[in-house]
Amino acid sequence: MADGTTSLLTRLESPLRMDGYAFVPAGEMLPLLEHYGLRDWDSFASSWNRLGLDRYMADGGRYRRRRHATFAISDGGIQRKKHQPHYQSRDYNELNGGIERWFRAVEPETGAHPALLAILQLMHRIVTDLSDPASLPDIWHTEIHQFRIEASDDSPGQPTPEGLHRDGVDWVMVVMIRRENVMSGETAIHDLQRTMVGGFMLDQPFDTAIVNDNRVYHGVTAVRPLDPSRPAYRDVLVVTFRHQ
Repeated sequence: MADGTTSLLTRLESPLRMDGYAFVPAGEMLPLLEHYGLRDWDSFASSWNRLGLDRYMADGGRYRRRRHATFAISDGGIQRKKHQPHYQSRDYNELNGGIERWFRAVEPETGAHPALLAILQLMHRIVTDLSDPASLPDIWHTEIHQFRIEASDDSPGQPTPEGLHRDGVDWVMVVMIRRENVMSGETAIHDLQRTMVGGFMLDQPFDTAIVNDNRVYHGVTAVRPLDPSRPAYRDVLVVTFRHQ
């Protein structure tokens, strides 16, 4: 890595080591991703216009669209796995957990897009740097979720309808793709005693949150439209890593 990129990576990893979470503004995230081959962001972001409705919402909501894919990631590379359901126990997701949820698969061109591969490679570098070498897995089980949370005047969109939570993995990365005509959507971080220890807003494309899921809880407030007469939505990519 060039000295500037190494400095950015060190600055990103320092709060993760100390506090278990980090907010990475777009101006710092973009050069890191470019180092790993980011290009053609617009075509990657446009794939959020082709998501499927999440039909597993126990609260009856129809405000969430998503696609899902799984990967095996190691020093040897990134390999997409056969499409499989997303599962969380009710210990981690009291609202929607306890069942296999089959979401529409991430499109092949999106799953192999240089923007996504750059994100996955960067995250692999981070989790490798921050993991105990004695327990570092040979292969990480990685899941990606494309989320669009839609909001209307009479129905706010809930980015985390399960509330303050952990995902039951080792690491979570959330990358802002686009905010269109929405307000709010603040991220709150709480320690394991559920005391709030930080908060921030993912506002601009490339703004990123990274959390050590073993050390902190996270949650996001509802989004509402600025102009109720126009479409309003919040697009993010969620990436999780756990020991395979």
